[in-house]
Amino acid sequence: MRFSHTFIPTLKESPAEAEVISHKLLLRAGMIRKLTSGLYTYLPLGLKALNKVATIVREEMDRAGFLEVLFPMVQPGDLWKETGRWEHYGKELLRFVDRNGRDYCLGPTHEEVVTDLVRGEARSYRDLPLRLYQMQTKFRDEIRPRFGLMRGREFLMKDGYSFDIDVDAAKQSYQTMYDCYTRIFTRLGLRFRAVEADTGSIGGNFSHEFMVLADSGEDTICYCDKCSYAANVERAQVVGCQEIAHTPCPPLECVDTPKQHTVAEVAAFLHAKPSQVIKTMLFRCDTEVVAVLVRGDHAVNPIKLGHLLHATSVELADQACVESVTHAPLGFAGPVGLSLPIYADQSLANGSDYIVGANAQDRHMMHVDLARDVTITAFADLRTITEDDPCPLCGGCIHLTRGIEVGHIFMLGTKYSDAMHADVLNEEGKETTMIMGCYGIGISRTVAAAIEQNHDDKGMLFPWAIAPYRCILLNLDVRKQDVTSVCEDLYQRLCDQGIDILYDDRDERAGVKFKDADLLGIPAQLIVGAKGLKNGTIEAVNRKTGEKTSLALASFDQDFAAFWQSVARSWGDGRES
Repeated sequence: MRFSHTFIPTLKESPAEAEVISHKLLLRAGMIRKLTSGLYTYLPLGLKALNKVATIVREEMDRAGFLEVLFPMVQPGDLWKETGRWEHYGKELLRFVDRNGRDYCLGPTHEEVVTDLVRGEARSYRDLPLRLYQMQTKFRDEIRPRFGLMRGREFLMKDGYSFDIDVDAAKQSYQTMYDCYTRIFTRLGLRFRAVEADTGSIGGNFSHEFMVLADSGEDTICYCDKCSYAANVERAQVVGCQEIAHTPCPPLECVDTPKQHTVAEVAAFLHAKPSQVIKTMLFRCDTEVVAVLVRGDHAVNPIKLGHLLHATSVELADQACVESVTHAPLGFAGPVGLSLPIYADQSLANGSDYIVGANAQDRHMMHVDLARDVTITAFADLRTITEDDPCPLCGGCIHLTRGIEVGHIFMLGTKYSDAMHADVLNEEGKETTMIMGCYGIGISRTVAAAIEQNHDDKGMLFPWAIAPYRCILLNLDVRKQDVTSVCEDLYQRLCDQGIDILYDDRDERAGVKFKDADLLGIPAQLIVGAKGLKNGTIEAVNRKTGEKTSLALASFDQDFAAFWQSVARSWGDGRES
């Protein structure tokens, strides 16, 4: 493609609206343009990258034995009411009423629709396993769309679904998808990890997220340096309890702590360690208000609290609620005398001699023994894992890093098939409920994640597999016939070889072309100028490594082939890091 014949409106500066690097670079490189909040138009360059990701995903899904279908984006509300998600999904589900007064929604996902299809077609175990997938635009009415393609309201997604006769068969489908996703992200050239994850609003028995490792990632993941364990911190299990206190706890004492609100302030004021201070945090779990206790150097994990209480909604209580329950301002809540269900993290189970809020302004209690002074409803794993905790599998060291979720696979079990009566006859002729799995990849999000992971101060460093073009040819002297003649010849020869090439034939200054080439992040650069041609050479640059090579025109095919292979090798394969 000639630069002069395509549409790549590059920008010199990042728009003020852009927050993360992928958003800035996608806008600057003329790959996307904002229509309105959370909605983006894909320009030719952006669409090429998007389609390359989609092609790899489609090839591997087909290889895994899944069959491609296409469902409507608009879904009837009645299906969502069958599963109960019409009420529970939240405001992200964009609901509307048609001219006949019927409820509809724009699909954020398609569990109900695919289950409705399969329950009407599958009759017996002979029809299973059934494995379907689609690539389609999804819509989620995010409360705060941000970060460009990372968290938009409309996005392109691959969603797949499996239906099996029993749990063992469903586990095979799940493993098939786990292996398929590993191949996909490896082929895309991304550094990633598959981690245990919470099932969230989709539901199910267990799940794995596929995380692209990047410092800008919104999610924190943990992994062990000795075994294969990896998990989202929302899901990561914390093992072990604090050592048993062997000395008697002194009598309870209430002390003044004027203007000391935070754990650090209280600990310093009372000459204690943060681990000796207990945070008392109030949460509204569905309609119930509960108190949660954790050590001052730990953080409550609301996801774990929700699972413990089987709560659909878990929210930190607001100031009015805290003051109503404790009769004290924020920062002074404590469990002694509190008339609420009180849940404590397991790390507090065997300890003693703690400091807690006194439920009075500028007051705290010292020498608190939970067994003696507080009525605990239950001890449980209620906190977020830290690097001080051991691996729950092998006891090795835990490390934390940041990641961007690009794929998620779920073992759904019978959550949807039970609710929608998706049954078949088994080998004994008895009705049995189909076991489901659900498997998603954010196609557009993967493009953004690839940029978040691969960029420098000049622009993008597009992975070999998904670069919109793999080679860019720069004509530095378009007004000189000899230079243009060589460029035209090289362009045609490379096109004939099937190389995806962008020819910058614009009548622009060399500096503009260099900056645009670096911004676009195309892996291989060929630079043709009058100075090099005097020596019978052109310059080749590996965009990722910055390595420059001189290619002789007399032996161009041979020299270029070697350069081309070296650029491809510099990207190598992606790997599960």
